[in-house]
Amino acid sequence: MSHSVSPLAPRKYAKMPAIDGVRIATAEAGIKYRNRTDLLVMVFDKGTEVAGVFTRSRCPSAPVDLCRANLPGGKAGVLVVNSGNANAFTGQKGRATTSATAKAAAAAAGCGEGEVFLASTGVIGEPLDPAKFTGLLGEMAKSAEPARWDEAGKAIMTTDTYPKYATQKALLGDVEVTINGIAKGAGMIAPDMATMLSFVATDAPIAAAALQEMLSKGTAKTFNAVTVDSDTSTSDTLLIFATGKAKGAPPITDPRDPRLAPFRRALNKVLKNLALQVVRDGEGARKQIEVTVTGAKSSKSARKIALSIANSPLVKTAVAGEDANWGRVVMAVGKAGEPADRDRLSIWFGDNRLAHKGERDSAYSEERTSAYMKRDEIAIRADLGIGGGKATVWTCDLTKEYVAINGDYRS
Repeated sequence: MSHSVSPLAPRKYAKMPAIDGVRIATAEAGIKYRNRTDLLVMVFDKGTEVAGVFTRSRCPSAPVDLCRANLPGGKAGVLVVNSGNANAFTGQKGRATTSATAKAAAAAAGCGEGEVFLASTGVIGEPLDPAKFTGLLGEMAKSAEPARWDEAGKAIMTTDTYPKYATQKALLGDVEVTINGIAKGAGMIAPDMATMLSFVATDAPIAAAALQEMLSKGTAKTFNAVTVDSDTSTSDTLLIFATGKAKGAPPITDPRDPRLAPFRRALNKVLKNLALQVVRDGEGARKQIEVTVTGAKSSKSARKIALSIANSPLVKTAVAGEDANWGRVVMAVGKAGEPADRDRLSIWFGDNRLAHKGERDSAYSEERTSAYMKRDEIAIRADLGIGGGKATVWTCDLTKEYVAINGDYRS
């Protein structure tokens, strides 16, 4: 099922450098899609450290279970990702598939089964036959090469309309290290979509515990601050691999080490860049929406209200129709179940203040606001006027194409 590339796709893709200690191969296994790659293998040099964060869904996929089981070991030898089938809600068959895949992958990469990481994305509830792709892993591991990040980004797509890449350099001590990331994700529809996958790799020598702390903190304001349609996938997986191959870089074990500051900033940039690309490729998306809530009781409360606005189909369809319907933002603030005072609420679309102190702003200009709504990036701000809490989340508009894509996802 092909869809035209999102109008919010990047004008040009990041040039992805090779990372010492990571080798990549892709293949066409024909799991669901024909004539496109749907299998990715990343082989890591011995000693590569790993950290990860996963879906909060109570119905996680079999690959998520396997990753969670292997993560405490802190070491990675190989990553195998397939698209077209999520291997989620597949019971005993699903576990048999991850077990067979881990065995084959460990043999192919010459590492222990505890150093295998798996991710699957696609339809939920369909058994995934390991025979379709486990036989390819040996040859893929042998022929894997470092300079194939472009291919990696393409192999993990499902309904994505473009591959998602990000790269940054940072100083660790006085040595330059590289961070590369790829992601996929376009919608999170239950029960058929299994969506957000992201894989980040660096040549920096950083221990698993420090990686984990940075990743968990960095995710809070990036991947966990984006929403396409409020449906959490069964398969969301974000993994970071550190090969330690940057010559002369100081090994870091403590997450509080001050030398990590530039690396942390660069990692957060990669995570935010990828997260926003996921939003901009929301199924059928035509506009990116940034929702900021200020003046809330607490930042936790601000975040809940921001998500209430961002996830409202009425707010999202108003933006799609370029209608500055601020009454829908009032509705979304009111229904969030968080402290709010109607008579202190102010609402902006861009620099246009539409509502103030519980009523329409006297200086409101329909003409100016309507012109603003034609942009492809829309900023909505709600100030509650009752505290110091603030939060920002990102989403996209909701168009007819979203319904079309998800109405025939399995057909």
